[in-house]
Amino acid sequence: MGAARGRSGQGAPALFLDRDGTVCELVPYLHEPGRVRLVPGSGAALRAAREAGYRLVVVTNQGGIARGFFTAGDVDAVHAAVQAALAPCGVQIDAFYTCPHHPDFTGACSCRKPEPGLLQRAARELDLDLQRSYMIGDTIEDVQAGVRAGCKGILVMTGYGADQFASRRESLPAGVTPTPDLAAAVGWLLAPEEPTSQR
Repeated sequence: MGAARGRSGQGAPALFLDRDGTVCELVPYLHEPGRVRLVPGSGAALRAAREAGYRLVVVTNQGGIARGFFTAGDVDAVHAAVQAALAPCGVQIDAFYTCPHHPDFTGACSCRKPEPGLLQRAARELDLDLQRSYMIGDTIEDVQAGVRAGCKGILVMTGYGADQFASRRESLPAGVTPTPDLAAAVGWLLAPEEPTSQR
Protein backbone atom coordinates (compact mmCIF):
# COMPACT_ATOMS: atom_id res chain seq x y z
CA MET A 1 0.00 0.00 0.00
CA GLY A 2 1.44 3.35 -1.02
CA ALA A 3 4.83 4.44 -2.26
CA ALA A 4 6.39 4.32 1.20
CA ARG A 5 6.30 0.53 1.38
CA GLY A 6 9.05 -0.18 -1.11
CA ARG A 7 12.51 1.30 -0.60
CA SER A 8 13.83 2.15 -4.07
CA GLY A 9 16.60 4.49 -2.91
CA GLN A 10 18.40 5.99 0.02
CA GLY A 11 16.50 7.90 2.67
CA ALA A 12 12.89 7.95 3.78
CA PRO A 13 9.94 9.22 1.73
CA ALA A 14 8.30 12.40 2.97
CA LEU A 15 5.19 14.45 2.62
CA PHE A 16 6.27 18.04 2.17
CA LEU A 17 3.33 20.13 3.29
CA ASP A 18 2.42 23.73 2.76
CA ARG A 19 1.09 25.15 6.03
CA ASP A 20 -1.59 27.80 5.45
CA GLY A 21 -4.47 26.60 3.31
CA THR A 22 -3.22 22.99 3.32
CA VAL A 23 -2.69 21.73 6.87
CA CYS A 24 -4.27 24.79 8.52
CA GLU A 25 -7.23 26.89 7.53
CA LEU A 26 -6.10 29.87 5.47
CA VAL A 27 -5.46 33.02 7.50
CA PRO A 28 -3.44 35.59 5.50
CA TYR A 29 -0.18 36.45 7.30
CA LEU A 30 -1.05 34.10 10.14
CA HIS A 31 1.07 35.00 13.18
CA GLU A 32 -1.27 34.51 16.12
CA PRO A 33 -1.17 30.99 17.60
CA GLY A 34 -4.77 31.29 18.79
CA ARG A 35 -5.98 31.51 15.18
CA VAL A 36 -4.55 28.12 14.17
CA ARG A 37 -7.30 25.77 12.97
CA LEU A 38 -6.61 22.51 11.16
CA VAL A 39 -8.32 21.84 7.85
CA PRO A 40 -10.91 19.14 8.73
CA GLY A 41 -9.50 15.64 8.39
CA SER A 42 -5.87 16.77 8.30
CA GLY A 43 -4.84 15.22 11.58
CA ALA A 44 -6.17 11.74 10.80
CA ALA A 45 -4.71 11.94 7.29
CA LEU A 46 -1.25 12.82 8.56
CA ARG A 47 -1.40 10.03 11.11
CA ALA A 48 -2.21 7.57 8.30
CA ALA A 49 0.69 8.88 6.24
CA ARG A 50 3.06 8.52 9.17
CA GLU A 51 1.86 4.97 9.78
CA ALA A 52 2.55 4.21 6.11
CA GLY A 53 6.16 5.32 6.54
CA TYR A 54 6.18 8.95 5.43
CA ARG A 55 8.08 11.67 7.27
CA LEU A 56 6.06 14.88 7.67
CA VAL A 57 7.77 18.17 6.82
CA VAL A 58 6.12 21.59 6.60
CA VAL A 59 7.72 24.00 4.10
CA THR A 60 6.26 27.50 4.25
CA ASN A 61 6.86 30.91 2.72
CA GLN A 62 6.61 33.58 5.42
CA GLY A 63 7.32 36.80 3.58
CA GLY A 64 5.60 38.69 6.38
CA ILE A 65 8.89 38.43 8.28
CA ALA A 66 10.70 40.37 5.55
CA ARG A 67 7.81 42.84 5.39
CA GLY A 68 8.03 43.46 9.14
CA PHE A 69 4.49 42.23 9.79
CA PHE A 70 5.69 39.68 12.36
CA THR A 71 8.87 38.02 13.61
CA ALA A 72 10.51 34.62 13.27
CA GLY A 73 9.51 34.07 16.89
CA ASP A 74 5.88 34.59 15.96
CA VAL A 75 6.22 31.93 13.26
CA ASP A 76 7.77 29.53 15.77
CA ALA A 77 4.82 30.12 18.09
CA VAL A 78 2.37 29.31 15.29
CA HIS A 79 4.28 26.12 14.56
CA ALA A 80 4.06 25.13 18.21
CA ALA A 81 0.30 25.71 17.99
CA VAL A 82 0.11 23.47 14.91
CA GLN A 83 1.88 20.71 16.84
CA ALA A 84 -0.51 21.18 19.75
CA ALA A 85 -3.50 20.97 17.40
CA LEU A 86 -2.19 17.74 15.86
CA ALA A 87 -1.29 16.09 19.18
CA PRO A 88 -4.82 14.81 19.94
CA CYS A 89 -4.70 13.06 16.55
CA GLY A 90 -1.59 11.17 17.64
CA VAL A 91 0.75 12.77 15.12
CA GLN A 92 3.44 15.44 15.00
CA ILE A 93 5.30 17.24 12.24
CA ASP A 94 8.92 16.09 11.99
CA ALA A 95 10.26 19.51 11.03
CA PHE A 96 9.23 22.98 9.90
CA TYR A 97 11.25 24.82 7.25
CA THR A 98 10.52 28.51 6.71
CA CYS A 99 11.54 30.99 4.04
CA PRO A 100 11.58 34.42 5.75
CA HIS A 101 12.34 36.34 2.55
CA HIS A 102 10.35 38.41 0.09
CA PRO A 103 11.86 39.45 -3.25
CA ASP A 104 10.62 43.05 -2.91
CA PHE A 105 12.39 43.46 0.44
CA THR A 106 15.27 41.00 0.61
CA GLY A 107 15.93 40.14 -3.03
CA ALA A 108 15.86 36.75 -4.69
CA CYS A 109 16.56 33.60 -2.71
CA SER A 110 16.67 29.86 -3.33
CA CYS A 111 14.21 28.93 -0.58
CA ARG A 112 11.03 30.84 -1.42
CA LYS A 113 8.62 28.52 -3.22
CA PRO A 114 8.45 27.90 -6.19
CA GLU A 115 12.21 27.52 -5.68
CA PRO A 116 13.06 24.08 -4.28
CA GLY A 117 15.62 25.14 -1.66
CA LEU A 118 13.59 24.30 1.45
CA LEU A 119 12.83 20.79 0.20
CA GLN A 120 16.42 20.18 -0.80
CA ARG A 121 17.68 21.37 2.57
CA ALA A 122 15.20 19.13 4.40
CA ALA A 123 16.26 16.16 2.27
CA ARG A 124 19.89 16.69 3.24
CA GLU A 125 19.25 17.27 6.91
CA LEU A 126 16.59 14.58 7.44
CA ASP A 127 17.90 11.96 4.99
CA LEU A 128 14.85 12.00 2.73
CA ASP A 129 14.35 10.42 -0.69
CA LEU A 130 12.92 13.20 -2.85
CA GLN A 131 11.96 10.86 -5.69
CA ARG A 132 9.61 8.92 -3.40
CA SER A 133 8.23 12.05 -1.75
CA TYR A 134 5.25 14.30 -2.42
CA MET A 135 4.73 18.04 -2.15
CA ILE A 136 1.15 18.90 -1.14
CA GLY A 137 -0.01 22.50 -1.28
CA ASP A 138 -2.76 24.91 -2.23
CA THR A 139 -0.81 27.06 -4.72
CA ILE A 140 0.86 26.50 -8.06
CA GLU A 141 4.12 27.67 -6.45
CA ASP A 142 3.91 24.90 -3.87
CA VAL A 143 3.69 22.12 -6.42
CA GLN A 144 6.24 23.77 -8.71
CA ALA A 145 8.73 23.69 -5.83
CA GLY A 146 8.03 20.01 -5.33
CA VAL A 147 8.46 19.12 -8.97
CA ARG A 148 11.69 21.16 -9.20
CA ALA A 149 13.01 19.22 -6.19
CA GLY A 150 12.20 15.90 -7.85
CA CYS A 151 8.99 15.10 -5.94
CA LYS A 152 5.50 14.35 -7.16
CA GLY A 153 2.97 17.14 -6.61
CA ILE A 154 -0.58 17.26 -5.31
CA LEU A 155 -2.65 20.47 -5.43
CA VAL A 156 -5.44 20.69 -2.84
CA MET A 157 -8.57 22.74 -3.43
CA THR A 158 -8.58 24.25 0.08
CA GLY A 159 -7.02 27.66 0.73
CA TYR A 160 -6.14 29.25 -2.59
CA GLY A 161 -6.27 25.94 -4.42
CA ALA A 162 -9.67 26.09 -6.10
CA ASP A 163 -9.11 29.62 -7.41
CA GLN A 164 -5.63 28.80 -8.64
CA PHE A 165 -6.79 25.62 -10.35
CA ALA A 166 -9.54 27.59 -12.11
CA SER A 167 -7.42 30.57 -13.16
CA ARG A 168 -3.90 29.14 -13.54
CA ARG A 169 -4.47 25.55 -14.54
CA GLU A 170 -2.14 25.93 -17.52
CA SER A 171 0.72 26.63 -15.07
CA LEU A 172 0.20 23.34 -13.22
CA PRO A 173 3.24 21.11 -13.82
CA ALA A 174 2.63 17.91 -15.74
CA GLY A 175 1.74 14.97 -13.55
CA VAL A 176 0.45 17.05 -10.61
CA THR A 177 -2.76 15.60 -9.18
CA PRO A 178 -5.60 17.89 -8.00
CA THR A 179 -7.54 16.68 -4.95
CA PRO A 180 -10.21 18.25 -2.71
CA ASP A 181 -8.13 18.51 0.46
CA LEU A 182 -5.26 17.00 2.44
CA ALA A 183 -7.32 14.01 3.57
CA ALA A 184 -8.21 13.20 -0.03
CA ALA A 185 -4.59 13.69 -1.10
CA VAL A 186 -3.31 11.21 1.48
CA GLY A 187 -6.10 8.79 0.62
CA TRP A 188 -5.09 8.99 -3.02
CA LEU A 189 -1.39 8.43 -2.48
CA LEU A 190 -1.96 5.55 -0.06
CA ALA A 191 -4.42 3.79 -2.40
CA PRO A 192 -3.29 0.29 -3.44
CA GLU A 193 -3.35 1.39 -7.08
CA GLU A 194 -2.90 4.98 -8.10
CA PRO A 195 -5.81 6.21 -10.24
CA THR A 196 -5.27 8.12 -13.42
CA SER A 197 -4.75 11.86 -13.04
CA GLN A 198 -7.80 14.06 -12.86
CA ARG A 199 -6.22 16.48 -15.34
